[in-house]
Amino acid sequence: MNTLEEIAGVLKRTESAVIFTHMRPDGDTLGCAMALHRALSILNKKSEVVCESEIPVNLLFLEGMGEIRKAPSFSPDVYIAVDASAPSRLGALERVFTAGMRKRVTVNIDHHVSNTRFAKYNFVQNRASNCENIMDLISLLGIEVDGALAQYLMLGIVTDSGCFSRSSVDAATFRMAAELAEKGADVGRISYEALKRQSKARAQLFAETVSRLRYLLEDRLAIAYVSQEMLKKYALPTQATEGIVDFALTIDSVEVSVSLLEAKRGQYKASFRSKGKVDVNRIAGAFGGGGHVAAAGCMFFGDIEEVYDKIRYAVWQNLEE
Repeated sequence: MNTLEEIAGVLKRTESAVIFTHMRPDGDTLGCAMALHRALSILNKKSEVVCESEIPVNLLFLEGMGEIRKAPSFSPDVYIAVDASAPSRLGALERVFTAGMRKRVTVNIDHHVSNTRFAKYNFVQNRASNCENIMDLISLLGIEVDGALAQYLMLGIVTDSGCFSRSSVDAATFRMAAELAEKGADVGRISYEALKRQSKARAQLFAETVSRLRYLLEDRLAIAYVSQEMLKKYALPTQATEGIVDFALTIDSVEVSVSLLEAKRGQYKASFRSKGKVDVNRIAGAFGGGGHVAAAGCMFFGDIEEVYDKIRYAVWQNLEE
């Protein structure tokens, strides 16, 4: 694995870069990308951010989020992937990134333990958010954090740490957040806009979903399910399901919470959360996914009842160890 110092050296020498976020972007990947984009702009480097998916409406409150492109508009010296554990996480842009590996330098900066080290330069450090890695990189680039950079970086820390509530948060996370707050990051606004604000329709979807939670393994596993029919009922995009997976972990008996989103007929996106005793990265990895010990994801295919059975058995195997 490379060091951030090596990657900083690459970026100092380059003239241009395209920064890739993962598909179905969250606050961490967008915060990383926008902070790095601004940092490169300060260094007079040409850059842009690309994402295959629509940007969630709850994250458009920060400057520049609406300017993110669906594909590169120019041919840069460097491709940079942020917060993506594998090329497949780039979605439709995977082909663009991998094709570019033959012609240009590629960089991969991530915090997922399941990262496949897919670029020429790879830096992976398991932290509460990847924005912490990006902040260290920006410091190595010799850039003073301003208000806009502080907002982007705090967005990633707040959202991926669950407002500093997850087991991955440590003293270093709080120190970095304190520094960003001193530079102008508004934690109150970020936490409200990114994590709390919702429409009446989204509140209704949430209420229906949690009322139908399926409890298994003596209530140690809880599974929420959102179908395409439910999304149509409330006229909501798939991004409206973000955060639903966290609810069941507030229940005393639940060790593992899973949220299933029907992507299309016979295909489901699964998000796993754990209180820490169960390694959900290991479970998701068995189905081709990955992430962190306490937060991971993967895809399932087939009949929904078969998917429930697969999840139940996989969690049972890990509960019993």
